Amino acid sequence: MTERTTVRLPEDLLSRARRKAAAENRTLTSLIEDGLRAVIGENPKKERRKPVMPRVSKAGGGLMPGVDLTDPSTLQEADDLDYVRRMQRFE
Repeated sequence: MTERTTVRLPEDLLSRARRKAAAENRTLTSLIEDGLRAVIGENPKKERRKPVMPRVSKAGGGLMPGVDLTDPSTLQEADDLDYVRRMQRFE
């Protein structure tokens, strides 16, 4: 049997809880219930969420224009330029 009760919470906490419940597509009541169960040591309900699949690239693949795999100096130059770009981020 469920019962009604009044709970006084800080506005910012209540606002964050409402946003979290909405983001998880659930009620504020179920969020509070699971939180209380976790605090008092009961096992919260197992969530049955759809697994999140990794994004898949739709790129066609292949080499970038101007890349010649038969010339090692071209590959070294591209690698050096990439290294310089990454190091410039830290300046």
